[in-house]
Amino acid sequence: MADDVTAIKTLVQKHTDLKKEIAKVIIGQEKVIDQILLSVFSGGHSLLIGVPGLAKTLMVNTIAQALGLDFKRIQFTPDLMPSDILGSEILDETRHFKFIKGPIFANIILADEINRTPPKTQAALLEAMQERAVTVAGHHYKLELPYFVLATQNPIEQEGTYPLPEAQLDRFMFAIELQYPTFEEEVQVVKSTTGDVTKKVNALFTAQEIVDYQHLIRRIPVADNVIEYAVRMVGKTRPQSDAIPDLVKEYVDWGAGPRASQNLILAAKANAAVNGKFSPDIEDVKAVAKGILRHRMIKNYKAEAEGVGIEAIIESLF
Repeated sequence: MADDVTAIKTLVQKHTDLKKEIAKVIIGQEKVIDQILLSVFSGGHSLLIGVPGLAKTLMVNTIAQALGLDFKRIQFTPDLMPSDILGSEILDETRHFKFIKGPIFANIILADEINRTPPKTQAALLEAMQERAVTVAGHHYKLELPYFVLATQNPIEQEGTYPLPEAQLDRFMFAIELQYPTFEEEVQVVKSTTGDVTKKVNALFTAQEIVDYQHLIRRIPVADNVIEYAVRMVGKTRPQSDAIPDLVKEYVDWGAGPRASQNLILAAKANAAVNGKFSPDIEDVKAVAKGILRHRMIKNYKAEAEGVGIEAIIESLF
């Protein structure tokens, strides 16, 4: 127990140093970076939703460097095949089949514009995201831990895209919306990216340290009333439940499943830990709720027609 207390104090300092390291390259977007890091320390995956040019790729690459992890980027296109992601078997010079690993064999995978590829190729990620393993030609291959998928999606240009099915959306712990930078932040971005100086990002973690911190997060105790609050909140997202808010009753077709409750508690634990707390409270659950519930609630046509945002619906759950 004493070791865990010391480890949390160390994590707080390393988390602060990590954010400073990332800020060398990425200006602003602090809430986005916070949620990605919570996802990393909880062992989850994240979906980044934002228009082109908001440095999504650069952000993921910088975080991978600062975490000291192997990083691969996969550009999802309509002609991408599952074998282009997973790898394939080839016949070598000795006439034996040899497996050539695909880009999915890395610690951090950036699935760029994941909704531009057909469902068959999107589904190639499912086993890797859930089981941390892939099956090719009947052979099972374990992926190295830690393992994260960070996918990006453009919310505006939907022509020629393949929306992710709900089962795959549910695999993402967080759906994170990126906003335009403020005027001051954009001035800083232009200053720092139009010169000839390249900032070097130092690795502050090892892969094993991150795995150890993930186990530490899971060992953090949670009071029953906090767990009950999280489960009750997720229950309120389901239109068929009792005592739901009016906004849910009127504007939601389908609510979140049990995985949302699990992710709320895991993310709340991580949020408490990086802020130096030894157990999460209800405020930690509220702090992570929007990112975890945003992509798990399906609005109806009336909500779309009246311009009711998912943020307002989630606020009503509090």
